[in-house]
Amino acid sequence: MRDQEPLPGPAGQRLSTKEAAELLGVKPETVYAYVSRGQLSSRRVPGGRGSTFDAKEVEALARRNRRAGGGSSGSGGELSVRTRITLIEADRYYFRGVDAIELAARHSYEEVAEWLWTGRPRPGATFTAPEAAVAVARRAVNALPEHAAPTDRLRVAAIAASAADPLRFDLSEEAVLGTARVLIPTLVAALPPVLHDRDDGGPLAHRLWTRLSGRPADDASLRALDTALALLADHDLAASTLAVRVAASARAHPYAAVSAGLGVIEGPLHGAAGGLAHKLLLDVLDQGSAVPVIADELRAGRRIPGLGHRLYPGEDPRARALFGLLEQIPGAEPALAAAHDIVATTARHAPLHANVDLALAVLTASSGMPATAAETIFAAARTAGWIAHALEEYGERPLRMRPSGHYVGPRPPQPLPE
Repeated sequence: MRDQEPLPGPAGQRLSTKEAAELLGVKPETVYAYVSRGQLSSRRVPGGRGSTFDAKEVEALARRNRRAGGGSSGSGGELSVRTRITLIEADRYYFRGVDAIELAARHSYEEVAEWLWTGRPRPGATFTAPEAAVAVARRAVNALPEHAAPTDRLRVAAIAASAADPLRFDLSEEAVLGTARVLIPTLVAALPPVLHDRDDGGPLAHRLWTRLSGRPADDASLRALDTALALLADHDLAASTLAVRVAASARAHPYAAVSAGLGVIEGPLHGAAGGLAHKLLLDVLDQGSAVPVIADELRAGRRIPGLGHRLYPGEDPRARALFGLLEQIPGAEPALAAAHDIVATTARHAPLHANVDLALAVLTASSGMPATAAETIFAAARTAGWIAHALEEYGERPLRMRPSGHYVGPRPPQPLPE
């Protein structure tokens, strides 16, 4: 393993500040920050010029930093962060050691969220938003232009709910959990309803359905949506989750941390990918075959959405679980067939499997939802994971998520520009 690789510098050898910085993968000035914190000791060279550091001591600190995810190794290694929330390995993923697919199959989204936050089961968990918070969030969302994207609405709702909460700066576990149980239903309730035959009670999936589709939902469809929310609740350090942890490391309150995640999720390679897969699916349904649609996408130089995942060599387990549920919904048959056609057509030249974005596209397209619905589902679901990571980060050393840049510009001093 990388942590066990020996670092240069025999015991007893003294290193200059520059050499120590290279071993630690930080800027030279950061070495002295380690000295001020008592993590390194320095000694002046004979004559009192400069400082030197014991190579063995620097080597030990570098190894500790690598194991703790305390910054870049300086050699192209990826940032690593200690977490007890999600493990991904061998085409499976686990929430606090429990198989996430099985957990989502047997428990509601709210129950899965509670498990992520506390590691304790809470059967029958429900989330209820106070009327005052919902009213504030709705007014803010209703002031947006009609064409506002789902993440625009959710970000505004989060900010408005934050402004109405005088206790938002209380970062104790109990207070953050209270915020989480209120924030998620507030985000959903703030979205404009499409279907008016349900109130804001009951499971979150039921409430979210009325914001996404004008069709009454059958039990199989609601189960698929609830399971999708549970499956998407967390996925280790995705880009949006890393943003949340950076915000929490700076001790931003939970609303602000969630806002940071919402800002990242809008990217086409993250939360918005489901919408792109939805549009691709509709094109295949319209053409009657995936062949001309895939050909046009590749000719335009675009990647095919809904296929492949860097963490799963095989099929995304979330997609597999959702496809199984969608097969039980008669109205989903055409969209399912189109999705399988996309996979089969693309497999002729690229060994890519379906990912959760394609499964979400089948759910949204077959339920009369707009293409943006996948992004809304993704964001609402992932808020649970963001809160779990924020809670975990609040228990770590503040501002530890502060990597050092590797400067490659011209060396100073440079003349002032004229």
